[in-house]
Amino acid sequence: MKNTLLAITLLFTLSLFSQEGNSENDNDSKSENVSFAIIENVPIYSGCDENSDNAALKACMSKKVSRLISKNFNTYISKTLNLPSGKVRILVHFKINKEGYVSNIKARASHPELEAEAIRIVKLIPRFTRPGIQRGKPVIVPLTLPIVFTVAEDEPSRKLTKKELRALKKAKRKKERASQKS
Repeated sequence: MKNTLLAITLLFTLSLFSQEGNSENDNDSKSENVSFAIIENVPIYSGCDENSDNAALKACMSKKVSRLISKNFNTYISKTLNLPSGKVRILVHFKINKEGYVSNIKARASHPELEAEAIRIVKLIPRFTRPGIQRGKPVIVPLTLPIVFTVAEDEPSRKLTKKELRALKKAKRKKERASQKS
C-alpha cells in the first residue's frame, strides 16, 4: 500500500461550468445562473473586504477557500485507497445560491471516497456575506473547484501520529460500512 501523501497542492481556480442563461426572461431558471467570470458583483466570502473590486474579491475568496481545503482535507484517505503515486485530481462543481449558501455540490474523482471527502470539504464553506449580483438582483453563481494533491512513493517505515492513526481507522470503518451495504 502506498504509505504516505507527500504534499497537498491545491490548484484553485473558479470557473464556469454552466452557461449564462437568456437575459431576456428573468423568470427562466437558466437566466438566474451567471458565470463567475462575467458577473457584475462577485459573491463576497466571509472575511473579505466588501469594498474591494471584483478582482480583489476573487483573489480573497480563492485564498480563503484554498486555506480551508488545505486545513481540512483528509489526506490520509489516500493510504486506505491504495492510490498509485502521482497526482490525484478531484473536480468539484457547486453553486452559490441567491442567499449566499453553497448548494448543488457534485464531485468527480477516481474513487467514490475521494468524491465524498471533496463534498464534505466544500460543505464547510461558510455562507457568503453577499451572494452574486447581476443587474442589481441576486443570482446563482456556478463554480468549479479542482483539488489536486500528490501521492508519494512508499517511504521508509515511520510511526504514524495519533491524528494519522485516527484518520486511517475512520476511513477504514467507512470503507467497511460501504462494503457491507453492497
